Amino acid sequence: MAKHQFQTEIGQLLKLMTHSLYSNKEIFIRELVSNSSDAIDKFNYLSLTDESFKKDDWSGKIFIKLDKEDNSMTIGDNGIGMNEQDLMDHLGTIAKSGTKAFMENLTGDAKKDSNLIGQFGVGFYSVFMVADQVDVISKKAGEEQAYMFSTDGTGEYEVKPVTKDEHGTVIYIKLKDDEKEFLDKWRTQEVVKKYSNHIAYPIMLNYAEEETEGEGDEATTKIVNKSEQINAATALWTLPKSELKKEDYMEFYKTIGHDSEEPLTYLHNRVEGSQEFTTLFYIPKTAPMDMYRADYTPGVKLYVKRVFITDDDKELLPSYLRFVKGIIDSEDLPLNVSRELLQENKILANIKQNATKKILQAIKKLKGEDADTFVAQYNRVIKEGIYTDHLNKELLLDIVKYKSSSEDGLVTFEEYVSRGDSEKKEIYYITGEDEKVLRNSPLLEAYKKANIEVLIMDDKEVDSIVTPMIGSYKEWTLKDITAIDAPDSKTQEEKEEVAKEFKSLTEKIKEVLGEEVKEVKTTSRLTTSPSCVLKDPNDPMAGMSAMFAQMGQDIPETPLILEINPEHEMIKKLDGLEDKSLFDDLSWILLDSAKLSEGLEPKDKGAFASRVANLATKAI
Repeated sequence: MAKHQFQTEIGQLLKLMTHSLYSNKEIFIRELVSNSSDAIDKFNYLSLTDESFKKDDWSGKIFIKLDKEDNSMTIGDNGIGMNEQDLMDHLGTIAKSGTKAFMENLTGDAKKDSNLIGQFGVGFYSVFMVADQVDVISKKAGEEQAYMFSTDGTGEYEVKPVTKDEHGTVIYIKLKDDEKEFLDKWRTQEVVKKYSNHIAYPIMLNYAEEETEGEGDEATTKIVNKSEQINAATALWTLPKSELKKEDYMEFYKTIGHDSEEPLTYLHNRVEGSQEFTTLFYIPKTAPMDMYRADYTPGVKLYVKRVFITDDDKELLPSYLRFVKGIIDSEDLPLNVSRELLQENKILANIKQNATKKILQAIKKLKGEDADTFVAQYNRVIKEGIYTDHLNKELLLDIVKYKSSSEDGLVTFEEYVSRGDSEKKEIYYITGEDEKVLRNSPLLEAYKKANIEVLIMDDKEVDSIVTPMIGSYKEWTLKDITAIDAPDSKTQEEKEEVAKEFKSLTEKIKEVLGEEVKEVKTTSRLTTSPSCVLKDPNDPMAGMSAMFAQMGQDIPETPLILEINPEHEMIKKLDGLEDKSLFDDLSWILLDSAKLSEGLEPKDKGAFASRVANLATKAI
């Protein structure tokens, strides 16, 4: 019997579980029962689609055995089972991206980390909150040999061949001395009803109970073994909505979502007609930990006529809705539909589009605190959807929110439009990496003066790619304020007169800065700042910056336009300055300080610091 070391991350996880301060330890039952249900789902599918696995007398069942004398609980199923390699892969290493994400969120603070367990059940490993020793005995369907995986959760495990008649898995849990509450029939029954009542297979509770026969001196007491079903064993989504309460939906969510929090909302729909299908979806209050991982775990299970087909197909919903948990049950798909057929199936494509629209409409209806929570958790993936899902673009544009130059909190496009100029029909925005820098940008000065709202988009990595391709919202055109003329009360003739007056100065500054700027010109967009920089909207490379960003390539540098404020005292004095060295320093400071105001870096930081020091010395 070979001993093996747990993967390093599993060792950390077991240490957390063993020393967990988490109060809601009962979730280990939910997690193990859920795993059993999944295993039965998988065998059920095989038994219906593969002749070699068909059994006339087979029906899925889960059992829980309580043994007070042995201080142990056993949870078993007759599902698909595991072989030696499966046991090592699934229990000895982190096989699921969600568990990896859980590990990445650990802080090292046992109290804080233990609360993560409630947000994310962490499957099998949650048993170590209550167990001293765990033995997993499993036999994979279609194989002769069974195996036992044993560990006390301290860093090592061993796997050895054993004998087992039927395929499936049995988990023997030797409870810690202070966890005997779970041997109480009523306690375990309460946990199952709370989390697993709507598991689609019977959950049988096996326990021993004292019974007294006769009366008085003739009374005798004996131990009787009993067995009773403790769950409803009805697939919840198949029941009419009129028969279900909110509590039913919440209990079911905790089983499929492995989440201790209630979801933000849920939607249960049945479609009848040329195609028949049922969907039940939940929007979690907290984003899945692996949402931004390439190997994220999908949250939707596909059933055909109540028979489980798959829970790891990323095509069931658009990828930007990967946070959604739930069920799709089709009456029209064939039971033996393959993975390849799923991706091309027209029935599933129709279900996907119907489901997507229903989910987005439910999200749009969120109000108050729920709407704020959704935006805080999922605003970024909704932007991803705007970029990829042209069919539902309008709905997504109604959901997404942005910061504003004139309003507190986050605003929708609809709210912006309600306050905007209905004649111009323009939505102004500025993108960058730092909200504070954007709010203090000189480019906003003219908009503030004219009392025009500007959307502050401070997620540059996403916004710089997504926003330009939006184009318009309900006939309102989106305008990047770094690439357009600012609002101005001056006439064209007045602007030309100012440009002519300062032509000599702008030419001298351009001569000093050379190829670092494309152009130097006067502007009326500034009120308090001496200068600002803008990209040239006509420069083809500037227009392709979003494409370079999308491909993950460095964005090519393009010369900026430097605009100077002729009303600023510094510019007026610079116009008559004869000291060539000082003029050159000030010209560079105008450019570099304008760059800094936009969150850009001076090309030569050392030279910038030196020039500022020289000017400070002269001022003193």
